[in-house]
Amino acid sequence: MSKEDAMLDELKKIRELLTPAPAPPAKKGMWNEFMDFLTKYKVMGLAVAFIMGLYIGNLVQALVSDLIMPLIGLAIPGLENLATTEVTVVNQSFLIGHFTAALITFIIVAVIIFVLVKITKKWGIE
Repeated sequence: MSKEDAMLDELKKIRELLTPAPAPPAKKGMWNEFMDFLTKYKVMGLAVAFIMGLYIGNLVQALVSDLIMPLIGLAIPGLENLATTEVTVVNQSFLIGHFTAALITFIIVAVIIFVLVKITKKWGIE
């Protein structure tokens, strides 16, 4: 055996030792399959995006209908009372209560989702 052959054999042994072992098969069971489903398909991110989108839509709708439309009614004569209100300025009503409720709802939902995401990251779910 030549010096080069001995070196090649030694390199092959080193390569075999450095090659990682195959991952063990996943444990079966409903919980493990569910966790695999969540991590593989990024379901948590989709759920968060859907819920946040829903409440952001409500917040924007309240902003437009309760604050922007009355401002348009003030700017254009003849468009009074675009919405009924709690505050009246120059015959134009502002539904500040509805907008505030939508804003508070959004903040509460955002905090709950933030806590949910923190918990799932702690569990190892992205």
